[in-house]
Amino acid sequence: MAILLVMTIPLCTRVYVMTMVVLVSVVGIGACLGTLVANRPGAVVGSCAAGLGTGFGMLLRHRPAVAAVREAGLEGHVAGLSDVVLMSIAIYEAAVFPLISDGVSADEREARRTIAYRLAAYDDLPRSVRVSAAAALEAIDEGADAARARAAVKELSLTIYTCRSSP
Repeated sequence: MAILLVMTIPLCTRVYVMTMVVLVSVVGIGACLGTLVANRPGAVVGSCAAGLGTGFGMLLRHRPAVAAVREAGLEGHVAGLSDVVLMSIAIYEAAVFPLISDGVSADEREARRTIAYRLAAYDDLPRSVRVSAAAALEAIDEGADAARARAAVKELSLTIYTCRSSP
């Protein structure tokens, strides 16, 4: 329940709170080190120096931190979508080329086909993934050559892997 509540807080606010937690922690470390070196005056000097240095550094890096978190979330979204497209196309392939004859009904095959096509056409997918998914769906739709369809699905998985590993 608490995690769901935290996830409803805007990203900028969460980054700000995390920044303050780090700042307080560094000030505490500065105070402890200052106490070890010169008792009470050292604690004051150490905490002030650590707080000012960390605060200044975090003010300079606040915007890039928010942008980096947003970018990582977008990359994860695209990777997850690509995986779902691959899975839906693989399920459709299994319906077209079942291991047991008459193992999949025509209605189920059509439902799997519809889902695969809808997911493959999603706008947030990279263009290379959509093109590769279209080629895999075309090979599966022909339904004559299971090896060609399997090779097209393998090519789709390699395309997704390439998109994920390229900067």
